[in-house]
Order: sequence, then C-alpha cells, then structure tokens
Amino acid sequence: MKLREEMPELIGAKAWINGEVTKEGLVGDKPTLIHFWSVSCHLCKEAMPEINDLRDTYDDELNVVAVHMPRSEDDLDMGVIEQMALGHDITQPIYVDSEHKLTDAFENKYVPAYYVFDKDGKLRHFQAGGSGMEMLKKRIDRVLEKEKV
Repeated sequence: MKLREEMPELIGAKAWINGEVTKEGLVGDKPTLIHFWSVSCHLCKEAMPEINDLRDTYDDELNVVAVHMPRSEDDLDMGVIEQMALGHDITQPIYVDSEHKLTDAFENKYVPAYYVFDKDGKLRHFQAGGSGMEMLKKRIDRVLEKEKV
C-alpha cells in the first residue's frame, strides 16, 4: 500500500476472534491501527505488550485491529491462534487471514507490520519489524493531533 491509499475492505476472514469489525464501522469514527502478526513470529510476541499498551492508552481515540497472517501451514491451527491471543492479552478484534486475502489487499509481506489510517480511512503511516515502537507512537500522535484540528 502507498501512503494516502484507502483502507481495504475487511472481508474474506476465515474467522474473527474478539468480535468482527468492518471498514464502514472504522472509517469516519477515529483513526485506526491495523497490525499484522503471526503465532510463529517471535518479534510479534515481543511487540505485543507495546501494541496492547497503545490500544489501552488510546482507547477512546484509536481503533485497533489485529490481523493474524499465517507464515506456514503450522500457523493455521485456530486453537493455537486463540491460545496465543489469550496468552498475549490480544483483546482487540482479530481478523484470521488464513487465505491471505487481507494480506494481499494490503500488499503486506511482513510480520509484525503496522498500518495507521486517519479517520477518513487514508493510510498515513506504515512500518514493519519488531523495533521502532517509539516511531509508531509518534506517528499515531501526529494523526490524532491532525484529527483534533
């Protein structure tokens, strides 16, 4: 995805965990952070407490949606995905992307990966990798500041 592109529709999930959301339910409301992760990704597990902290800190100002992107056949077990979500306190909605439909719509190749959309659903920031949480927080703050103007 390129900056300022519209958020793709959130369709084609194998399942949703913690409730289902739609693009229409997110856009127009408040900015949205969509983060891609996988049960087999060590960096995703390390970053999850910081993502959860962002989710809790910006509770009223930011939508947070997780996307489980399998990297191998071993990552397709729903029981494992649900256990990982529970064990890592992922309480935000999780789109289970077993067929890479949303992954392809985002043109995403990485886990972890983070996409920040403004309230109008336009991509304002993308980053991938386990480090750089401070940069992600700054970008979220910048989008939130622009929404208040």
